[in-house]
Amino acid sequence: MCCGRSPCPPTPSPKYFTGKNSKFTQQELPACKPILTPKWVVSVFFLVGIIFVPVGVVSLLAARDVVEIIDRYDHACVPPNMTGNKLGYIQNQTISKDCTRTLTVRKDMKQPIFVYYQLDNFYQNHRRYVKSRNDAQLRDYKKANQTTSCEPERFTADGKPIVPCGLIAWSLFNDTYSFTRGNENLTVDKKDISWKSDREHKFAKNVYPSNFQNGALIGGKMLNTSIPLSEQEDLIVWMRTAALPTFRKLYGRINVDLKVNDTIVVRLSNNYNTYSFGGKKKLVLSTATWLGGKNEFIGFAYLVVGGLCIFLAFAFTLLYAIKPRKLGDHNFLSWNRRPAGR
Repeated sequence: MCCGRSPCPPTPSPKYFTGKNSKFTQQELPACKPILTPKWVVSVFFLVGIIFVPVGVVSLLAARDVVEIIDRYDHACVPPNMTGNKLGYIQNQTISKDCTRTLTVRKDMKQPIFVYYQLDNFYQNHRRYVKSRNDAQLRDYKKANQTTSCEPERFTADGKPIVPCGLIAWSLFNDTYSFTRGNENLTVDKKDISWKSDREHKFAKNVYPSNFQNGALIGGKMLNTSIPLSEQEDLIVWMRTAALPTFRKLYGRINVDLKVNDTIVVRLSNNYNTYSFGGKKKLVLSTATWLGGKNEFIGFAYLVVGGLCIFLAFAFTLLYAIKPRKLGDHNFLSWNRRPAGR
């Protein structure tokens, strides 16, 4: 590889960037222009392929070491006499929403075991939904009455400001889970399930919920008015909106090892309304590796890109060996070629 100038020039001084007729505006700055010879192109493709393929294999193996239990329960927890009217079931406060599910561990699960709830067909990335919040209200008690951009959840019917305001907080997920294994209760640790930066910088320690879920239409979970927002970790997790309509959010951790063939009884409250928009609810128990949770896409992506680079390296090598040409041969310039038919 070589440069347009040899050696390559130093970083230009500020004088190059001042004035209308500067070297910057006239595109006269010294530059290093590598010449991509066949050897360099083939070498780069081989190098990328040699790096990406092992990374892909390691990532794929790590992802397959993750053990997951996924249980969809929104349809299973509807009483048999209400399966034709699921919306009526979830909106009827007199019908019990308690439900029991049984999970079987298919493979040993080492602690910590992460408990997630997964929602499908829930568009947290909708523009009006994402904008319906007031970050200044959340992090500064002096601005607790500030509810701009929180439409339609700004004030109560009697004009009192809602804290936290907005549709995101109003729609807070409110299903609950408890777990038992035989006669043993499996405690769900809900401490530090949110980002530390969110707790310390986005949600104040002296801002408390007020007038929350006091309207005629209840959106989701109630908040304890005696606990500051910085300690309401379910809310903090929920307020970090998802980019895709299918997403998981951390509910807590189980700090107990689960053995193969263990039977886990889940007692849950099926409170959250996903029936009105055709959504799905799933409970997920998952382990983690050094790479995080189960995500085979990264591994496959590295393998595909690495394999493609190696293929191109062999293809270019074969092409160069079969039909070589001199670097910078002027005979291949368009004005040096004889037109066809002459």
